[in-house]
Amino acid sequence: MCGIVGYIGSKIAAPILINGLKKLEYRGYDSAGVAIFEDNDIKVVKSKGRLSILEEKVNEEKPQGTIGIGHTRWATHGEPNYLNSHPHVSNSGKIAVVHNGIFENYMELKEFLQTKGYQFFSETDTEVFANLIDYHYKGDIVEAVIKSINEVEGSYALGVICRDCDSKFVAARKDSPLVVGLGEGENYIASDIPAILEYTRNVYILEDKEVAVLTSDSVKVYDNHGTERKKEVFKVNWDVSSAEKAGYEHFMIKEIFEEPKVIKDTINPRIKDGKISLDSINLTSEDLEKIEKIYIVACGTAYHAGVVGKYLIEKLARIPVEVDVASEFRYRDPIISDKNLVIIISQSGETLDTLFALREAKKKGARVLSIVNVVGSSIARESNDVLYTWAGPEIAVASTKAYNTQLSALYLIALDFAMKKGRIDEEFYKRIIEELRNIPKAIESILENKEIIQKFASEHYNAKSIFFIGRGFDYALSMEGSLKLKEISYIHSEAYAGGELKHGTIALIEEGTLVICPMTQDDLMEKMISNIREVKARGATVLAIAKESNKQAEKAADVVFTIPDVDSLVAPIAAVTPLQLFAYYMAVQKGCDVDKPRNLAKSVTVE
Repeated sequence: MCGIVGYIGSKIAAPILINGLKKLEYRGYDSAGVAIFEDNDIKVVKSKGRLSILEEKVNEEKPQGTIGIGHTRWATHGEPNYLNSHPHVSNSGKIAVVHNGIFENYMELKEFLQTKGYQFFSETDTEVFANLIDYHYKGDIVEAVIKSINEVEGSYALGVICRDCDSKFVAARKDSPLVVGLGEGENYIASDIPAILEYTRNVYILEDKEVAVLTSDSVKVYDNHGTERKKEVFKVNWDVSSAEKAGYEHFMIKEIFEEPKVIKDTINPRIKDGKISLDSINLTSEDLEKIEKIYIVACGTAYHAGVVGKYLIEKLARIPVEVDVASEFRYRDPIISDKNLVIIISQSGETLDTLFALREAKKKGARVLSIVNVVGSSIARESNDVLYTWAGPEIAVASTKAYNTQLSALYLIALDFAMKKGRIDEEFYKRIIEELRNIPKAIESILENKEIIQKFASEHYNAKSIFFIGRGFDYALSMEGSLKLKEISYIHSEAYAGGELKHGTIALIEEGTLVICPMTQDDLMEKMISNIREVKARGATVLAIAKESNKQAEKAADVVFTIPDVDSLVAPIAAVTPLQLFAYYMAVQKGCDVDKPRNLAKSVTVE
């Protein structure tokens, strides 16, 4: 989700790189840098913080080279600082690299390179890759890059320049976007089209494991075996605003479509040899035995993820869990000691209520584990243990992909705790891990059928009040679905546990009332069917979210949106996507400002 720009031509590269990076600021970042070939050497200028700081440094140093690569970084490996910022340079100084994505096997490669005498000065996976190219470099930079990408596991978009190459540079991609811009006497690379749209509308869109070699006058593309490939020129006809959203109408829908990738990025690097490996959490089996109770503390969407986490940890690890709204937590003088673990959840890592709750917990002696999306944020820095969600920047105010990754992180934690405590067996453990790894495919299938939700929304967007009901995990889903709808469509909605209807709420159900019913829990299906019949008998229109094999749902509800047949335990990660789509399309139909709903901010840094 970081930004990459590269240039080769006859013009001074630095202003073009800075200008391109400015076009990518919407993606979010915490540091920036450029590497420019000048006087037979590579000159690197980089800084922590805003792009304006880098621009000042570049203006002071005035690099004059005409080949360069630039980067805005969203930290994943290592906190935001000068050493961890891109570009990264090999020990020899010959190779400079910018990189989006995650190299999952970087520790293994790092250990190998250390045996060959390489030293490392940052915490990043990208520095490892720069030295890996250097290790393979025998005079042919293209060959060295190809050998290196064939040894890494994970995702990447890469820009590489070499001190020995005064007339070309190399780019490559896998699972992370990268385009090549085609000019006259000059060529470009970028992680997103807005960065180069000012200079050209003719691009090559690189496919997975393709390597591009750029000179001023030519671009050649190879596969990862070194065989040249023919590419079709793609003519960009979007305006800049649309291009920034990669062709999507809003950032929110773009981010919903990014969910399969970010879930994969959150889960896959933490599974090694079929087992969960949470290197950043130092809780042993002995530590867990001493924990008498877990508190999960969060706000808004993150709180709803915490409710799922409560069900999970109690069900799998058999540790009592209490979920608290952060703004209430410290004011009720919670009973906390060193026998408690407090799990803090925050997308930004700067949510003030949550940060204060963290400090209250630490003051009372509790151990704090945070689940956050922003590396180096206040909550991350002040926690004892941190699990990063790797969702990348989330631009839309209403959280979507960050929520899915928070859930993914909680599943990893719950399974890890349960296994360490001996509460689950190896067969169950491995089966659920495999189910988690299949969730991205399930969400891809859901997104392919989004038109069903879109059509339903077009028929009901004038609803004045909407109810969400569910049981178990589906109750937590209902709360999040209701919040999403309220946030961006301004339609009043409430979420209730299905069994609570008869205790008062059912008085509000009348002819035409819209009720949304997630029903993914097999063991609660009969109870949920009864609740649907109760509201239908009073004239409600029911939309159910159910698994493909659930034929009972088709008989009970008016409309059923099906999700693939995933295990009921992991269904909450996949089943929230239809609820996000429903909220989105309802808001679009009403003409609301989807990405910037009224009165709301992305990071809440006030009490």
